[in-house]
Amino acid sequence: FGEMLIHSGIHTIEFVLGCVSNTASYLRLWALSLAHAQLAKVFWSKFIIEYGVGAPSPVFIIAGYCVWFLATVAVLLCMDLLECFLHALRLHWVEFQNKFYNGDGIKFQPFGLPISAEEFRASDD
Repeated sequence: FGEMLIHSGIHTIEFVLGCVSNTASYLRLWALSLAHAQLAKVFWSKFIIEYGVGAPSPVFIIAGYCVWFLATVAVLLCMDLLECFLHALRLHWVEFQNKFYNGDGIKFQPFGLPISAEEFRASDD
């Protein structure tokens, strides 16, 4: 009974830690999306409203739009690509391993057929 109680306790702790870890991961994604929204707002207000539309000459307006475009692509889109890549990597390695991998100490034996396809075809002749 004692061994089963300890084993259950360890699995419960692992489950709770996994839940906290997954929740923290999704909160991190939420925080990054809020940061993206605020950065987009700052870029728009600085480069378009301040330096673009309110500029005295058309050269400043065009320069403001160009700087806004480059800043948006460089910061927001590249950061978003990195965020998506890291989240997909986390989903594959962390959550997949939590759901389907159980380290029981049993050596992995890949699935195999008793005979190969060539041997099977040769036995039909």
